[in-house]
Amino acid sequence: MKASHLRHRIIALLIFDAIITYSSLILALILRLGVEGTKYQLNERNGWLKASFITLVCILSMHLYDLYEYTVIKNRLELLLRLVQAVGVAWIFLAIFFYFVPEMMIGRGTSIYAVLLVITFLSIWRVSLHFLLGHPDIGERVAIVGTNKPAIDTAEAILHRPDAGYRLIGLIAENHSVKLEKKPEIKILGSVDELYQIVKRENIDRLVIAVLERRGNFPTETLLKLSLAGEVLIEECASFYERITGQVHLDMLRPSWLIFNSRRKQTRFSYILREVVHRALALIGLIVSLPIAIITAILIKIESEGDIFYRQERTGKNGKTFQLIKFRSMRVDAEKNGQPVWAQPNDDRVTRVGKIIRKARIDEIPQFWNILKGEMSFVGPRPERPQFVEQLAKQIPFYEHRHLTQPGLTGWAQINYPYGSSVEDAKKKLQYDLYYIKNQSLTLDLVIVLETIKTVIFGRGGR
Repeated sequence: MKASHLRHRIIALLIFDAIITYSSLILALILRLGVEGTKYQLNERNGWLKASFITLVCILSMHLYDLYEYTVIKNRLELLLRLVQAVGVAWIFLAIFFYFVPEMMIGRGTSIYAVLLVITFLSIWRVSLHFLLGHPDIGERVAIVGTNKPAIDTAEAILHRPDAGYRLIGLIAENHSVKLEKKPEIKILGSVDELYQIVKRENIDRLVIAVLERRGNFPTETLLKLSLAGEVLIEECASFYERITGQVHLDMLRPSWLIFNSRRKQTRFSYILREVVHRALALIGLIVSLPIAIITAILIKIESEGDIFYRQERTGKNGKTFQLIKFRSMRVDAEKNGQPVWAQPNDDRVTRVGKIIRKARIDEIPQFWNILKGEMSFVGPRPERPQFVEQLAKQIPFYEHRHLTQPGLTGWAQINYPYGSSVEDAKKKLQYDLYYIKNQSLTLDLVIVLETIKTVIFGRGGR
């Protein structure tokens, strides 16, 4: 199974949702206008194009309601509620749009039929899929070799994501004396001495190797036999954990794994294309946000004395520093002693305007200029202050590797982890940053941009 397996599944899900939505719209036209009326609407009134537009709006609304996030949907009731809300919001938007642009309406009186059919067919499809993917008898049967923290973290990740298509059968211990008294949901299947028998008895499809110390009692011969016979898939724990969580587990990380599992060499064309896309997004963002930026600047000036913008030294690609620009959201004397301080939730140094613009991420707007200057990309690890980089590099292994790529306005860590203000938070975010650096692509960048838009709209992660 490839590392992009889950992303491909999401794309497939999106395509099926689009087909079902589009087909429901055509059926609604047939029920309302009959076959001949439908042909007229589709062929003479650009009905095919109008149905495509409505489908696109529905898909975007479903994305906003996290209907393509495996980790968010906990049960079928929540799935149905989110689906109804998403379609409802899409139809409200379309009603307003059609009021101002009536020529885009697909047919009078068709909307009631359409919304009922879209909700009905999407609900049947999604609930059936959720049942199948979450069924304990469907999916790859996985056993983890090892009982250390990486093994337990991986087991819990599988249990938390039944829709990912994996079924945890249990752990295989390094010796017979291991017990997991505090983890009753995780079963010990036996020891590595019985590995071959366990694989046969439990009908294991995939073995995940979480043993870090491989001298002595490591079942090399048994694993080799199983691998060459093609009887079971065998995978490093680090790669498996990365695929189902979207992060790199630092406790599993070894330099050799990073060396042999990193992304392909970037071509000159792909590099130029990425730069063009990122700077184009920054230019569009700068133009679109200009009215908001002007109002923000006025409000900052009205509330308190001092500069509108706040410039701060940050660490960029290859450790090179640059001046990051933000709208000032704190008092002028926020760091009067000259020592950098972690920003905290409900920080009393933040002004009233600052609280609003931080929550809405408006304070980040001036960084579009940093992107246009080439100091940042639209997507990448968030740039940190040099003082904190020096401190964190001493405490967190591989921390300086996040500077191998251009820092970004938004990033994989920002959409997956809330705002952090501690060394432990930095460690968690690094796990997402390393995943992004390993899997960096325009497709992943687009996913992050769309997720960021959703995050800003719903005000998540503001500090």
